[in-house]
Amino acid sequence: MIYQEALDFLYPLHRFGIKPGLDRVCSLLDSVGSPQKRLGMVVHIAGTNGKGTVAAAIASIFQASGKKTALYTSPHLVDFTERIRINGEPIPRERVAHYCSRLKDAVDENHSTFFEATTVLAFAWFADEGVEVSVIETGMGGRLDATNVVECDYVVIPSIGMDHTEWLGETLALIAAEKAAIIKKGCRVFTAVGDPEAFGPIEKQAQLCDALLFAVGTDIITTVVSADPGMLELDVRSASRYYPALKAPLTGAFHASNVSLAVMVAEVAGVAADAIYAGLERLLQTGYRGRLERIGMRPTVLLDVSHNADGMRQTVNALLSFRERYRRVYVIVGLASDKDARAVIAELLRLQCTFVPVAIPSERSMPAEELGVLCGYDGAEVKVFATGREALVSLRKTVCEDDLILVTGSFYLAGEIIASCPE
Repeated sequence: MIYQEALDFLYPLHRFGIKPGLDRVCSLLDSVGSPQKRLGMVVHIAGTNGKGTVAAAIASIFQASGKKTALYTSPHLVDFTERIRINGEPIPRERVAHYCSRLKDAVDENHSTFFEATTVLAFAWFADEGVEVSVIETGMGGRLDATNVVECDYVVIPSIGMDHTEWLGETLALIAAEKAAIIKKGCRVFTAVGDPEAFGPIEKQAQLCDALLFAVGTDIITTVVSADPGMLELDVRSASRYYPALKAPLTGAFHASNVSLAVMVAEVAGVAADAIYAGLERLLQTGYRGRLERIGMRPTVLLDVSHNADGMRQTVNALLSFRERYRRVYVIVGLASDKDARAVIAELLRLQCTFVPVAIPSERSMPAEELGVLCGYDGAEVKVFATGREALVSLRKTVCEDDLILVTGSFYLAGEIIASCPE
């Protein structure tokens, strides 16, 4: 195969949808020599929001410490190779083609899903490259997630919220139990989950597995020094160290808990303080994008991938801290049809914004006109466009230099903007 042939093989696997279970992925792994057993030290991350930020921060810190560090995240924004990285560099396209050629027969035989095939591809490359640390983000859940074949040293659960309820359960406790099921015997667990309903199942699973549990707010205390667009400064104190003036290129004080989790994992793993500082400062080297990322000025354009009510609440809270800098706010928003659109819109309404609903480039997109009706229920101004690209091009021509344009609601929408409207 060549790279395009590999993509033409992988993407149609979406037709199999989401099929929870580990039998198929285990069969695929067996077909390529069980690479999940050769991933070095494994950090496994599950949760509702914050997974990508925590994963990037941890990977960057270990890379700064001199470790050959793998990072597996999803989804990608522009190119498939973004999902699979070593020391910040995406997998070469020819290696994607190579592993797809090796996996094709087993994938066809097992009727494997896209995420299963992608996970095995990533693990095979990581193992063949001899990585020392693997930072692995789950897909949707935990217990039956394709990544839950690794023997992890550390588990991180940043948050638990109401998302993917049709698969994970209708309560926080059920969702938390599904995600906490990645905890393995004797590993160490780190969480920023505070809600007792969600924390309980995590604590229970850790106890069942004789896994030490570390919690933000108890085992590490964080003070926000400043939170400006594109830069967060924190003072962090653990049981054994004090980290004054830690800096990370993040927008929003809500990221303090994510940074704290990364610091705790690194400290317990024996990483020196100078590598923790350096890794956080270089976080963007991991390919981390789309979390209130500034992609334009005059007018300011912020790109965000929040796609559920909990994530949008944090995004809006961050923006409200510097909302007065802008005359008007325009929100280009696109959502998948399975999202709670009314809850997301309710959060965005706090910005006193003009809504610009669009369709996202996915078969699961909510139609722009339908989203526009929902956005206008409470009297907000609404301007509907067919695509995010068209909306951004139009707004940049018509709004004032001291206005803010927020693009949010979907990884697919963020990817469209990055690919078609580079600054």
